Amino acid sequence: MLIALGVFVVVLAIIFGAYWLFVARPEQGETRAVRKRLKLGGSRAAAVTMVERTDVLSAFAPLARFLNRSSRTIDPLRDVVSRSGLSYTVGTVVLASAFLLVAGWAIAFYFTASALAATVIAAVATCLPLLHVRRMAAKRLATFEEQFPEAIDMMARALRAGHTLPTALEMVSEEIPAPAGSEFKRLYDQQSYGMPLSDALKAFGQRVPLLDARFFVTAVLTQREMGGNLSEVLDNLAAVIRERFKVKRHVRAVSAHGRITGLVLGFLPPAIAAMLFVVSPQHIRLLVEDSLGVYMVVGALVLQTVGVLIIRRIVRVEY
Repeated sequence: MLIALGVFVVVLAIIFGAYWLFVARPEQGETRAVRKRLKLGGSRAAAVTMVERTDVLSAFAPLARFLNRSSRTIDPLRDVVSRSGLSYTVGTVVLASAFLLVAGWAIAFYFTASALAATVIAAVATCLPLLHVRRMAAKRLATFEEQFPEAIDMMARALRAGHTLPTALEMVSEEIPAPAGSEFKRLYDQQSYGMPLSDALKAFGQRVPLLDARFFVTAVLTQREMGGNLSEVLDNLAAVIRERFKVKRHVRAVSAHGRITGLVLGFLPPAIAAMLFVVSPQHIRLLVEDSLGVYMVVGALVLQTVGVLIIRRIVRVEY
């Protein structure tokens, strides 16, 4: 037992060491180089390159080439990583998933001696990095959605005061905290460094997958083509977004009972299993050591997952 544990620790150290040497260290070097160039006062061309450059998929060159060849498959993951606001690259998420796949299968097979159970556990472990990135992206998007009406109101006030639209965008990027401020900052930088405002607005709408953001982009583009009072349009848009927030909060209050029921039904079986493991471990040991028990555990996990997904679908109301 101790020998196997020692071998596992050594292999784990080797994997993390290789990851730091070939992935984390080059990414840190690139970050330091960019910061050094900014401190030295980079030129306009350097700033344009930074704004227009494509996202680096991985600092590990072979993995970056592989991901570039699989661009169609990797584009959804790249969008999620970009929306999450994390400093991770797509290669980091892919490598973390691969590591958890191998480590999860090895650990599960060592303790259960069942290839089927190890495969199921490894599949679940593989999804953990993606689930974390998706959760952070959803959290950042929700924060942006709350900040968006205030940002639109500030733009409308700046326009009524006589400022131009780019100046209003700059004011929003400086006054509103992240993530809304950072997204407007990127929008302002893109149009300031030469990208047409219409293209910068369309890119903004693609980066922020919200219906309100698309309304904002459509309103600004329509006003630039047809004319009109943009500040009044933005005021009306902010009012509409706030009314949608009221409806959303009302829906969450009405569906609170269903969501709590889903949480209870989702966490009750693992909690009971943990309690039995402490009170009567011989019963749980039968489910792990016996082949029929392993199949029962796998079937229960599958049915539990399906049930949680169905409950989540029921309580998620589109508004």
